[in-house]
Amino acid sequence: MPAQKPDFEIKQFPLSRRLIVDSARQGKRKHTIVGLVEADVTEARRLIQAQKEATGESISFTAFIVFCLGKAIDQNKYFHARRDFWGRLVLFEEVDCTTMIEIEFEGQKFPLAHIIRAINKRSLQEIHDEIRAVQADPEASGSLQRPQKLIGAFLLLPTFIRDLFYGIIQRSPRLFKQQVGTVMVTAVGMFGQGGGWGITPGSFYTTNILLGGIVQKPAVIDGQIAVREFLNITIGLDHDIIDGAPGARFTQRFKELIEGAHGLPESE
Repeated sequence: MPAQKPDFEIKQFPLSRRLIVDSARQGKRKHTIVGLVEADVTEARRLIQAQKEATGESISFTAFIVFCLGKAIDQNKYFHARRDFWGRLVLFEEVDCTTMIEIEFEGQKFPLAHIIRAINKRSLQEIHDEIRAVQADPEASGSLQRPQKLIGAFLLLPTFIRDLFYGIIQRSPRLFKQQVGTVMVTAVGMFGQGGGWGITPGSFYTTNILLGGIVQKPAVIDGQIAVREFLNITIGLDHDIIDGAPGARFTQRFKELIEGAHGLPESE
């Protein structure tokens, strides 16, 4: 009898995916508080659209969220604090945000982890310009300048050795800040339609923001029912450092900045 053709295909597991597996494993060791919140972004999106009509270029929505996050954390630096080897808290003056920027790399779409430095001390336009610069030229990001052969050799090491290395980085706040930033913003809603929240398996960071979809819903504005646009946001906080009440106040301030379209130019 002729041999049957197999009804499956076997492919090599990409070595680069070990970074994702490693980060998820490390993140699960954190005691994370997860909050699902909604922010009314109607005014922010109106101003962004108005600017696009007036100038031909719109402010990056991710840049706007990163800018608001920097201002919120600047009022309480515990939200990007790190514990050192002796258990002390290190509170940095500058907030460095890692965000995923979709780029064209080797002929396909690739999510590049780019660190935007000092988001609490920079203007919205500066953050926007940096994101656009990396999208136009990925080499502008330091992430692609790291020695790829060295990273590949590291990923071939046994898991327990890689975990030892990760442990050293996490207990060295300055090294952690230099290599991966102090907070993270991930925008997944831009890749789909409609509302929805995302839940991460864990995170290295004290504060981790995941932007979901945008959905239209009725809301009461000045006593009248109106259709508004709401952004679904997942906020993850390290419970070892942040308690529930400060977390709620931070979330409220973050929402106020977003809903007030903080930093966006008023249309004429």
